[in-house]
Amino acid sequence: MISVNLSSETDYSEWRDAALRLLQNNVSPSDAVWQGPNAADSLLNSMQTSWTDLPEKPKTISVPRSFPATAEKVLCHTDPQRFAKLYRILFRLQTEPRFLSNSTEDDITWLHECDRAISRDRHKMHAFVRFKKVGERRFKREQFAAWFEPTHYITKLATPFFTRRFPNMDWVIITPHCSAIWDGHNLVFGAGGRKSDVPADDAVEDQWKTYFQSIFNPARLKIGAMMSEMPKKYWQNMPETSLIPEMVSAAKGRQAEMQSHGVTEPNPLASKIKSNTLPKSSSRSSLDTLTEVSKALYHCKNCELYKSASQPVPGEGPNTARLMIVGEQPGDKEDIAGQPFIGPAGELLNDCLEEAGIVRNEVYLTNAVKHFKFVPRGKRRIHSKPSSMEIKACNPWLQKEAQIVEPDIILALGASAAQAILGRSTKLGDIRGRPLSLKSGRTLVVTYHPSFLLRLPSPDQAAQTRKVFIEDLKLAANYLAEDK
Repeated sequence: MISVNLSSETDYSEWRDAALRLLQNNVSPSDAVWQGPNAADSLLNSMQTSWTDLPEKPKTISVPRSFPATAEKVLCHTDPQRFAKLYRILFRLQTEPRFLSNSTEDDITWLHECDRAISRDRHKMHAFVRFKKVGERRFKREQFAAWFEPTHYITKLATPFFTRRFPNMDWVIITPHCSAIWDGHNLVFGAGGRKSDVPADDAVEDQWKTYFQSIFNPARLKIGAMMSEMPKKYWQNMPETSLIPEMVSAAKGRQAEMQSHGVTEPNPLASKIKSNTLPKSSSRSSLDTLTEVSKALYHCKNCELYKSASQPVPGEGPNTARLMIVGEQPGDKEDIAGQPFIGPAGELLNDCLEEAGIVRNEVYLTNAVKHFKFVPRGKRRIHSKPSSMEIKACNPWLQKEAQIVEPDIILALGASAAQAILGRSTKLGDIRGRPLSLKSGRTLVVTYHPSFLLRLPSPDQAAQTRKVFIEDLKLAANYLAEDK
């Protein structure tokens, strides 16, 4: 028997080095005993042969492109058998290259379940971390701390999200297994801690409660769905959850009160933002920079959407980006802020880009239609799909952006985006997930829009579709890597 005693619960490079050495020496999975740092080591101590004692031998190791990223993610699971099971899968892949696609195999079922569990746990951490202000240092940078108890070892995997969300404040997130520290420049990790390491309360808690009360809609209350999305295990660290019992008990009364008032008029949009920095006579053919395109968009009247939207939403990203991501149209939050992909679909896209190894700041993000199309419903504005005429009317702006950025790969999110790029309507299922060559010489990859994932009713269906979505993102990333 060969012993593999790992020093870290989540270090992929350490697991990979040990696994490769075992493969080089043709060590069968049944002849290797894997163990993490938190396990009892009596069995391994009795063994004389460690993997480090095995000689290095030249051997070609072959794995599908998706396996390393999946294995690195699954190593964050708390299953003590994950090291051995991943090696067993790797061993099978050497003689069965398509083994990962065999969904009837127990090991592959386990792999997918772990992958989904890690995605869910990371999503919960992104949603339920609550920072508390602990001080202020030089240059008025505020300092915050948070306590969180993830189900799995996801701290290193999940915390880069917070560096993008809160880049201008110093923070520390403490979990039982690991602590993440951000100073505005570097994200470093240390030992885990205890809940008592974070102050009991602060003024920010009142802000969370006020916000939670403001977004609570008694007419849409579904207790089962709420408990599924916000399990009680997280409540003790979320100040707003103390309000839930009272708000639920008062929901029926509030709903009746809302119905008695009837339908309200839509909120008048905050004054329409109309920039006059570019003469209205300027034509698209004379626009040479993305800044000029953004300014010119404020005078666009190619279709009727400009009349009701707050403002056009231009693209965002470097003008030398090799990957251009095209969505359908701005949403409510994007319309008010004037930035693409900052709403719920944008947050989901950020998470999936990260999982696919794509840096958002290196991507040019835009939409096929630049104005928000909606249907007023009470005080809310409900997204409405743009028509073919509206997509066609806005297409010159998209073409101009592509002309300036000159991307190698275009990733279309949804059927409307694909229609804008291909110039024709087509079924998403007919073209999704496979590269298409454009007349411009660029490669087009079509996938779902992230808002589609958010609308799926079944958690299992949403998780499976998310996995497919990330694979499509990886496909685009792989094409970029090959073209370098």
